[in-house]
Amino acid sequence: MMKINYKAVPLLALFSLFQLTAGAQQSAKKALPQLGKSTLKQVINAMTLQEKSKLVVGMGFKMPGMPPPVKGEKPKAIDIGGFKLPPSDPDAYNIPEKVPGAAGRTHAIARLGIPSITVSDGPAGLRIEPKRPNDSSTYYATAFPVATLLASTWDTAMVKKVGVAFGNEVREYGVDILLAPALNIHRNPLGGRNFEYYSEDPLVAGSMTAAIVRGIQSNGVGTSIKHYAANNQETQRNSINAIVSERAMREIYLRGFELAVKASQPWTVMSSYNKLNGTYTSERRDLLTTILKNEWGFKGFVMTDWFGGKDAVAQMNAGNDLLMPGNPDQSDAIVAAVKSGKLSMAQLDANVERMLKIILKSPTFKGYKYSDKPDLAAHAKVARMAAAEGMVLLKNDDNVLPLAINKRVAVFGNTSYKLIAGGSGSGDVNKAYTVPLVQGLSNAGFKVQEELAKTYTDYIADAKAKQPKPRNFFMLPPPIPEMDVNGLLAKEADGADEAIITIGRNAGEGADRKVEDDYYLTAGEKAMIAAISKAFHDKGKKVVVVLNIGGVIEVASWRDSVDGILLAWQPGLEGGNAIADLLSGKVNPSGRLATTFAMDYKDEPTAKNFPGTPEKKPEQVTYDEGIYVGYRYFDSYKIKPAYEFGYGLSYTKFKLSDVAVSSADFKGKISVKVTVTNTGDVAGKEVVQLYLSAPHKNIDKPEQELKAFAKTALLAPGQSQFMVFTLNAGDLASFYTAKSAWIADAGEYKVKIGTSSANIEKTVSFKLANALVTEKTNTALTPQVAINEWRNK
Repeated sequence: MMKINYKAVPLLALFSLFQLTAGAQQSAKKALPQLGKSTLKQVINAMTLQEKSKLVVGMGFKMPGMPPPVKGEKPKAIDIGGFKLPPSDPDAYNIPEKVPGAAGRTHAIARLGIPSITVSDGPAGLRIEPKRPNDSSTYYATAFPVATLLASTWDTAMVKKVGVAFGNEVREYGVDILLAPALNIHRNPLGGRNFEYYSEDPLVAGSMTAAIVRGIQSNGVGTSIKHYAANNQETQRNSINAIVSERAMREIYLRGFELAVKASQPWTVMSSYNKLNGTYTSERRDLLTTILKNEWGFKGFVMTDWFGGKDAVAQMNAGNDLLMPGNPDQSDAIVAAVKSGKLSMAQLDANVERMLKIILKSPTFKGYKYSDKPDLAAHAKVARMAAAEGMVLLKNDDNVLPLAINKRVAVFGNTSYKLIAGGSGSGDVNKAYTVPLVQGLSNAGFKVQEELAKTYTDYIADAKAKQPKPRNFFMLPPPIPEMDVNGLLAKEADGADEAIITIGRNAGEGADRKVEDDYYLTAGEKAMIAAISKAFHDKGKKVVVVLNIGGVIEVASWRDSVDGILLAWQPGLEGGNAIADLLSGKVNPSGRLATTFAMDYKDEPTAKNFPGTPEKKPEQVTYDEGIYVGYRYFDSYKIKPAYEFGYGLSYTKFKLSDVAVSSADFKGKISVKVTVTNTGDVAGKEVVQLYLSAPHKNIDKPEQELKAFAKTALLAPGQSQFMVFTLNAGDLASFYTAKSAWIADAGEYKVKIGTSSANIEKTVSFKLANALVTEKTNTALTPQVAINEWRNK
């Protein structure tokens, strides 16, 4: 008979108990809700308060070259050339970056299957680091034309093509959300980031934004439209209080965002730095929740601009779902606020849910195996095509352009040799190359004056070596003064057939432009244009100026000295080739101005109140011009600009005919038809613009407003294209603040069809029998002080 060792029984029981406990723990682990497999409610309920507070606060900002926080010590603020950054989360340094050079990341919650997603700048090309640790490869992105140029194409199909190429780079470099596009209004020509923005008109801005968002997001990646809202200057951008009426906000500064949200549903919206009527935009619930989410039906999440706002709890309560780039103090404040009752768990859960819905859509969550090898050569072709489509021919006396490619050209101006592809700051792009104009001309077959080119190349190299190093990320080095060319002119005017002069301007994040030596040409630039023009005109030869600029400059005082002016904007990495395409006639100019060029800065409606008061360090800026921004002002107040909104020349001519409305009376909607015919000698494209003049017995209104536009296909000589525009009730309406409603007034509406705001070729009309309330809204954004807004008398 077998003996049993009873002393061993407790050990066996203990082992069995251990097995049961381990199995239970494993089952419990398996039973945890997982994002994508469980409902969002289940996942959110399984999150701890600390995890929720981490998810709505970014991982922090890793400054290149800056030491990581010391372990065991509270992170400290970082000073970069006088610009102070809040303390960063140690995770930003401890967790390796998926995409070096990206702007930020969210926290992962691995136990619930929630990954970290990556966001990256920028508006004219993806910002990533070209070099990576322990990697001999170099990673570049395409520098696409800036937004102001893209808007000047007036071609949403073309802009969508740019978006498709752009989004492919976002996807293939492992980024989930692009921090772009930007669509603030060109309120004043000195705005430092105007190059990132599309237009002075919300219809153009909103249409272009929707187009590029659709293109980018067709790749399965997201966008963040910005900066929401009234972020129309860089001076004191983190604290300036923009005082704006609700009507001006609704009709001008929010309208483009509304159009873009409804037409393209961007994954995210970025709240701006500034205060709006006394409260930071990221802390305004009426702006972020009432208007954006409830009235417009925005489905994504709202993130702050980097270090935007002051109060993390107020931001959460406002519906600002993600604080970027994030720091531990913000997470701690959120946890404390929930415990104290200052922030409800319901509100925090709503913010978390919006985050999770977008994370579910991200390439990272879906496990996309990105290649790090987008087709940059193909994208460069798209950039070149778009650049050529958006350049605007401002002047062409005696058909000086196009130039015959067998001509010998003398090329003057620093930026003929050092093209400005795009702006600075977060709008800059780490690109593999930039094609300067002089190279583009040579590529096109022009003969470039070699000695002059060498003189410029040596001069620029020497001057660049002497430039001071910028103190921080935002600062641009001072521009290199134009070379004194007087000693060269006799020889160049004898040896060349024509002269080309490039004038360059750059700006970017952190500072607005200046009136003197920026909006106005410098004394050296004026002298250069005058001297070259005289020398070449004395020999019976022509002079063409190329404007390689990001924002409006003064042109009226010097334009009569030259024969042709091509506005090239900041055209991206293929800029030199694109400019040559137009100068040679390979491409017929079809760009049209999406922003007005005034005769003089003092003619600008915002000249007296930009960038605010007090003058030395503005604290507030009052938008007392109200709705009278850009052409709405120039047309209503009968101020003649140098070049009006919508203006642009072509190498051919067009005629608009057969303009008619579908009915004499408005009943829900109305159609306007027009035929466009190329009556010239070469193929080209025309932009047809529809402006509406509304009755204004009850409320002050502009002289006219753009309500529709379209660009033709490439029309051969003699070829026509039939177009139809449809106006809905909302297109007739203005915002009545006292009634919190958009209302179309009864009376006669004049439809003006033309090719610019000043060149109206045909006017037709229809009547609305009774006033229509097209939309009721919530009272919001009420100014805390009275605004003495302008009226069109």
